[in-house]
Amino acid sequence: MAFPQTAADAKGTRRRLVRRLAVLLPLGLSLASPALSETLGAAPMPAASTPLPSPAAEALDQSLSPECRVPGSKLYTLARLKAVKAALKEKRPIRVLSIGSSSAGLGASASYPVKLENALEQALPDVQVEVEARGLPGEVASGAGERLRSMVAEMEPDLVVWQVGTNDALARVGIEAFGEALDESVQWVKSHGIDIVLIDPVFTESLADDAYYTQMVRTVQEVARREAVPLVHRYAAMRFLSTQRTTEAHMLGRHFRLNDLGLRCMAEHATRAITLSLLQPEAAKDAGKADAGKTDAVKTDHATSGTAKTDPAQTGTSSTGPTPAPKQP
Repeated sequence: MAFPQTAADAKGTRRRLVRRLAVLLPLGLSLASPALSETLGAAPMPAASTPLPSPAAEALDQSLSPECRVPGSKLYTLARLKAVKAALKEKRPIRVLSIGSSSAGLGASASYPVKLENALEQALPDVQVEVEARGLPGEVASGAGERLRSMVAEMEPDLVVWQVGTNDALARVGIEAFGEALDESVQWVKSHGIDIVLIDPVFTESLADDAYYTQMVRTVQEVARREAVPLVHRYAAMRFLSTQRTTEAHMLGRHFRLNDLGLRCMAEHATRAITLSLLQPEAAKDAGKADAGKTDAVKTDHATSGTAKTDPAQTGTSSTGPTPAPKQP
């Protein structure tokens, strides 16, 4: 669905988008929650003397289907999506490349791209979304990363949605090698002006206490935090949902593949992370840098050449070590 030809200018378009996304916020969700206050920037944190709600009291996200509802803190980590915002301002379709285990196009997973496309178009009225899935069964992060270059060149997406880590964990890929491959690929995608959303591994009761598997989940989270990209907490969401029922079979089929309901919930969860990430404001320091560049371009180029650093504050976490420099494709 294309934007109406009589739509207002880019500023008006952004204002309407914010209003549309704002109505998706669940009415019962506490804005005092650390997850929301840090990511949405919609309300200040309460005074230190004000008690925060306990995790058990956190409201479910009412924008989701009843069988897919989880608290926001177990669903997503948000970050800005500049390329998708640009597509919206230019009033053109949003092109989405989906890769990963449930994007392989086999069995029930063949319906996932349609579910994701429909969920995004319902969340973003009057916006056309084109989702193309290019996953391969059993593909690990290093293999997907190698294919990304040709897929991006062919499709020119605005957004990559990557389900990652499950196949690597089942193949017992080295944690360090996995983290390096994922980090390098995320940096490559970002360096080409493309947004990326990560989806961490599936949850299964049989591996809930497996140290290697849980470390794989944490590695995906660490990469998303370090690179400041949105993350869908599939593991935490599925774990929470499994506690609401007597079996995990409601979402997970055989061989660690999501069943039809699991795919629908994942599409809704990914859409929720994407739409709320679109509400993230541009950092004030970025605007200041742009102004400085306009007034003193020569000095700015000279002073910043080869010395740009990542501000840990923008990722919502403290620095845990040096951030790898983006590698050239």
